[in-house]
Amino acid sequence: MRIDVFTLFPEIVTAYAETSILGRAQQAGALTVAAHDLRIGATDARHTVDDAPFGGGAGMVLMPEPVFNAVEQIEATEPMHRPLLFLSPTGRTFTQDVAQELSALDGFSLLCGRYEGADQRIIDELCDGEISVGDVVLAGGELAALVVIEAVGRLLPGALGNASSTTDESFSDGLLEYPQYTRPSEFRGHEVPAVLRSGNHGEVERWRRAQSLHRTLRRRPDLIARRGGLSPEEVKLLTQFGLNDELRDEASSKSG
Repeated sequence: MRIDVFTLFPEIVTAYAETSILGRAQQAGALTVAAHDLRIGATDARHTVDDAPFGGGAGMVLMPEPVFNAVEQIEATEPMHRPLLFLSPTGRTFTQDVAQELSALDGFSLLCGRYEGADQRIIDELCDGEISVGDVVLAGGELAALVVIEAVGRLLPGALGNASSTTDESFSDGLLEYPQYTRPSEFRGHEVPAVLRSGNHGEVERWRRAQSLHRTLRRRPDLIARRGGLSPEEVKLLTQFGLNDELRDEASSKSG
């Protein structure tokens, strides 16, 4: 996979993409992250890329000409992939499902905004869509781009040492991940649940599933609703492990 990133701070993207999981994925040939300075599209001696907004207002806006020039220059000389997605709070919310969609592509590109954003003609005529990492405003799109790159990059074959890591985690099946424990089995009076030390792998899997359901019910009931609620088997599983308190609370509130 190849991911091209257009930004005023390519060094931020490059430095992070060369570390940890992304770095290993690049070294293994599973991923290429190419960061491009938007200033390569500037046409004046000062490499200007922004200007004041029409109609007045605070801040500066990315100008269309240098951004169009930069993207078209890279498209003409390098194996850049589309879609080109603009990172913006107004875009499609980035979720694990979207990461899965992008991971199935040969590549894609990201455009990082700065200042007060970008001229709307860049978004409408140059980009293929917008994407948002959440209801939050950042100074620029670089951190958002890295969120997208890491979420997608870790899904690529060979990026992680254990292939099951990408399927046995939060949001992989519409649930939050179960709690994890490691050595020592007792720490300051707090013990690891006995089932995890039992050696009964079938019971461990049932416990983990119950914990995922319980945690999601408590913290993200919207995810349960999105799945169409709990199945009878899931209710039975929660009851088996004594994790049906949310079910009792819900029944009580409905009866009241």
